[in-house]
Amino acid sequence: MHICVIGTGYVGLVTGTCFSEFGNDVICVDIDEGKIADLNKGKIPIFEPGLDLLVAKNVKEGRLTFSTDLKNAVERSLVIFVAVGTPPNEDGSADLQHVEAVARQVAESMNGYKVIVNKSTVPVGTGNRVREIVEESRKDNHSFAVVSNPEFLREGSAVEDFMRPNRVVIGAESSESVAIMKELYSPLYLIETPIVITNLESAELIKYAANAFLATKISFINEVANFCDEIGANVHHVAKGMGLDKRIGSKFLHPGPGFGGSCFPKDTRALAGAGRERGFEFSIIDAVVRVNDRQRQTMIAKIRTTIGSLRGKTIGVLGLSFKPNTDDMREAPSVDIIKALLQDGATINAFDPVAAENARQIMPDINYCKDTYETADGADALVFITEWNQFRSLDLERIKSLMKQPVIVDLRNIYDPAKMADCGFKYASVGRPVSATVR
Repeated sequence: MHICVIGTGYVGLVTGTCFSEFGNDVICVDIDEGKIADLNKGKIPIFEPGLDLLVAKNVKEGRLTFSTDLKNAVERSLVIFVAVGTPPNEDGSADLQHVEAVARQVAESMNGYKVIVNKSTVPVGTGNRVREIVEESRKDNHSFAVVSNPEFLREGSAVEDFMRPNRVVIGAESSESVAIMKELYSPLYLIETPIVITNLESAELIKYAANAFLATKISFINEVANFCDEIGANVHHVAKGMGLDKRIGSKFLHPGPGFGGSCFPKDTRALAGAGRERGFEFSIIDAVVRVNDRQRQTMIAKIRTTIGSLRGKTIGVLGLSFKPNTDDMREAPSVDIIKALLQDGATINAFDPVAAENARQIMPDINYCKDTYETADGADALVFITEWNQFRSLDLERIKSLMKQPVIVDLRNIYDPAKMADCGFKYASVGRPVSATVR
């Protein structure tokens, strides 16, 4: 099948590449000439494990191409995926100007029946809006269908998530478009992937509701962790006891500095905003957003309490991206935390395995180190913010020998508090007493 994917950001590039791996002919389109030129040279604009190899393979085999010519791509394709950005407005609502602009361009380029698929995360009602724009803007009376096919890709494991998804959601109004979409996803039938067929509005809401629920679990366990700090309980034991209940499950019950990234902060605010537009209050989601915002301040307070006065001190920060296995700095907790430490008069040495260049664009006034041990050298304290695997088995004696003072604030609970105490560190974590052990 011939497919056009408009937008070569995170979602668009993964989607186009994986569909080409399924054997389809895919053209990925973007207005950014520099990005397309880089892609045609084999340079991938994002860090995503395994994606570079998959792009190279499918380009070499002729199934995947990159272009700035949207008109030609639309003319050649039956299915057009819209995967452009929907950044938040000041009030938290989704900015749909790029989606609407693409809808107009697609309509003007149509030369026959097309299935126009919203892959971008968009508020309920966007599919109907796209349909209206296409009907108004098409030059000829070519028929078309609008489909909602939300993505559920986790940064750091997006290729695996596309190839082996928990489910595929298809929101459509015509049986013909449903049949075409099911044909596109037919390679997944062999692994018995559930396919949810519904209407446009339900498909659009599924994406927001899923992300809001996961964000709720994170904010909930963070509040529980903060209460554990007050009463001397161990949040890991609490989370384990909760997670063994199959109605709850253990996923997303890991305390830390709060959620970040391109999805959860944006989608929770957008869903709450969509409710307000209709006179409906999402009380739980509003609380989730407040708790997440407050959690960063709670972590800053924990750092201050553990270290004492920060003026004139050197703080080593390990991990900058919002989560491991990505270079994404969008809404990363590290940004708010580091800016607060700088305001307190600290000097920041930081290391992240892949996100340093992106972080440098946001925080040019900190020192970027080549590895963990350079970060620890001469530091008055170390702060773990992102739980990269390579931080889990450090040479603690070497770390201790390099630091001015053996102080560690572990915002991801990577290490055992008892072990850290035995090693001679002053150690603070999230929701665990100093004497606690992790089982």
